[in-house]
Amino acid sequence: MSKPIVFVLDDDAGVVHALRDDLSRRFGEDFRVIGESSAAAGLATLRELADERESVALLIVDHSMSEMPGVDFLARAHERHPLAKRVLLVERDYSVRSPVVQAMTLGQADYHLTKPWMLEQDLYRQISEFLAEWAKDQEAGFELFHVVGGPQDRGTHELRELLTRFNVPFQFHTLDSEQGRHLLENKGLDASRLPVVIRHDGYTMVEPMLAQIVEAVGVNIYNDVDECDVVIVGAGPAGLTAAVYAASEGLRTVVLEETVSGGQAGSSPMIRNYPGFPHGVSGRELTRRACEQAWMFGAHMVFSQPTVGLECRGDKRVVHLADGHQIAAKAVIVATGIAWRRLGLPRLEALVGSGVFYGAAGSETRAMEGRDVFVAGAGNSAGQTALHLARHARQVTMLVRGDSLARSMSEYLIREIEATSNITVRLRTEVTDCHGEGHLDALTLDDRPEQVSAAALFVLIGGEPRSQWLPEAIQRDERGYILTGRDVVRDGARASRWPLDRAPLPLETSIPGVFAAGDARYRSIKRVASAVGDGATAVRLVHEYLAADHPDEPALTPQR
Repeated sequence: MSKPIVFVLDDDAGVVHALRDDLSRRFGEDFRVIGESSAAAGLATLRELADERESVALLIVDHSMSEMPGVDFLARAHERHPLAKRVLLVERDYSVRSPVVQAMTLGQADYHLTKPWMLEQDLYRQISEFLAEWAKDQEAGFELFHVVGGPQDRGTHELRELLTRFNVPFQFHTLDSEQGRHLLENKGLDASRLPVVIRHDGYTMVEPMLAQIVEAVGVNIYNDVDECDVVIVGAGPAGLTAAVYAASEGLRTVVLEETVSGGQAGSSPMIRNYPGFPHGVSGRELTRRACEQAWMFGAHMVFSQPTVGLECRGDKRVVHLADGHQIAAKAVIVATGIAWRRLGLPRLEALVGSGVFYGAAGSETRAMEGRDVFVAGAGNSAGQTALHLARHARQVTMLVRGDSLARSMSEYLIREIEATSNITVRLRTEVTDCHGEGHLDALTLDDRPEQVSAAALFVLIGGEPRSQWLPEAIQRDERGYILTGRDVVRDGARASRWPLDRAPLPLETSIPGVFAAGDARYRSIKRVASAVGDGATAVRLVHEYLAADHPDEPALTPQR
């Protein structure tokens, strides 16, 4: 098989020659680097490559080609090589007039390179990242698991979604496929109990529970720590950031997560407004890195471990786990986030996992190829999901209850949605019913009203805080969001009265030493960076709380 291709195009033959030579030195063993210095020659070469079924990994094109703009060339080239990553070659310009600003906003390019490149090492790092993202879209060379199940089975969907969130390579086989039947026969199994999961070493699980899958991946699901400095409940952006700071500053730290790390952010296909990632980063990758970082600093990570209670025992805060285990800590940080709000339509709820999905459901993206799908919601998560689905689906329709996206969505997402030809936005529209036997076939919408064919519905209509497990002494608003700091009622009902003479610290709940961070907190800003800030701040406040209890000990100055 021939090597995948990195294609370079620039009017300046010297730039083409230099870039081709630099990239060939570093990537020549695995990729073939070719280049052209005119748009006509470039299109002809790419047409020949497509006819020969050659794989193109990167299209690196100068933005100011004399024959046609670089974005126009990328659009035509991408029609023949849709899996190639599009890279716009631009001169360094940090003004809003830079062509890369509009190209990235409108989804006309995936990445950019600046010229001249100062250091080959910087060039290699950037190209390596681009190629790594391209490789993720290709067929996996190794599958840790083979999954056999029904394509419309809720349990199978939940399993595939879990493995996708874990970033675990797996291959899915339908029950009626030749490979699926072969795998079951080899294990002496039939279709009466699905899904079936077969690990690469032959270890087989039938209708596995969450904990079994998590443990089979090699992640810790048991807690053997009885006492620590701080327990962090929740491993989304807020909880993971708190774990990084707490563990790195010498606090004995335990992180408890009900499912797997990432929270709602972990299911986001692409976050473009998080600082430090100019081309965007998937929520899964961002939270995976944070999880690894916390673990490397010494945080004790426990997954698939629901927390069911919290109580005070003197100066200890005791966290109760679902398996009966208890952990006594000097302080607790609640970072449990929110769960997707349900639509509450009985027939729709019966089809969850069978065409109806809450959240982005990254495992289902490829299954939407050439289909008509709907996204209910108007926030950033809904916008990111619609744009991601538009790369595969024939048509994506956003159903927005309000009269504008501007009230709840970032402007960069609105502009990209407007520029995406196969996304339609229907305002003042809600789902009132659904139709289908065993799988979603159609939706009834209330704006006309009418029934529309639908292969899938992705629901992202906001969330409800995961705070039900907390005791009554933790004050919450009428929706369940946790009150902290100045919002804590100091003269309220006896069960939740603030017990100390001092005022609560900014993120401190109505129980001293228990802090809340991230989306579950009242007045929180529902953005990943805000949750990260909450997590870091909560650890600083834990230090302040602990120092107040031990006035003879100097307060620890956190590392930056």
